[in-house]
This record gives sequence, C-alpha cells and structure tokens, in this order.
Amino acid sequence: MEKAVSCGGVVIFRGKILLLYKNCRNRYEGWVLPKGTVEAGETHEQTALREVREETGVKAKIIEYVGKSEYSFNIPRNVVEKEVHWYLMSAENYFSRPQREEFFVHSGYYRYIEAIHLLKFPNEKMILKKAYQKYLELNKKDMRK
Repeated sequence: MEKAVSCGGVVIFRGKILLLYKNCRNRYEGWVLPKGTVEAGETHEQTALREVREETGVKAKIIEYVGKSEYSFNIPRNVVEKEVHWYLMSAENYFSRPQREEFFVHSGYYRYIEAIHLLKFPNEKMILKKAYQKYLELNKKDMRK
C-alpha cells in the first residue's frame, strides 16, 4: 500500500466557489476542487496555494484550515491511501484559467447550490459544506463589527 498527501483549496470570491472541470481522454470526467501533491520541502499551506495557482491561475489567500479528507484508489499492482488537507481561501476577482496540461478544460466560480451539485466526489462535497459554513460564519462576524 502506498501513501500520498495532497492539499487544496475551497476558493471563494463574493460568495461564489471556484471549480474545475476535468476531462482526461474521456476516461475521467467531472467537476473538482483544485488540489495537488505535496512536493519535497513544502508546507501544506504552500502546496495548497501553489496547486490553486497552477491549476486555475488564481492567486489566492488562505483564510483558515478546513479539514482533511481521505480516500483510496487502485493503481496497477497497488492501492494508494490518500489524504487531502483543505483550506478555505479567498480570491481578488473572478479570473481563472484552467491548466490544460492537467486536462482541465473549464474553470469558473459558481453559487454554492450549483457547486454542491456539480462536484463529482462526495468527500469534496463534504469539504465544500464545511468550508462554506466557515465562510458564512466569518462574514457574519465581519458584518457585526
């Protein structure tokens, strides 16, 4: 069994969530949150910010840690146990550009109700729910100031 660690972001601008659409030679297709593998010497925060930038072109800021999701998948002759650390992030505008080299064909910001239905994986839906709740709580606190 192999272990792998990735980090990613739930990026929000004006209440809308950044999603990517991946189409990998028609074998893998679906909407996902930006994330990727930790490189040697990187912190989880650095990985999350780098992956969001690489996959979407968005320069985001971390607001706070959301949590971890875990899953496993099969590769030839092995099983990979993966954990993904997620961060709530903010962006400065609606600009995004999908990373074609990673088979992302579309990126954009969607209302919560759209994003939760578009996401392909249940673990990413769970992270989005948690992150969006934090986002709403933080905005409520800001409005009271």
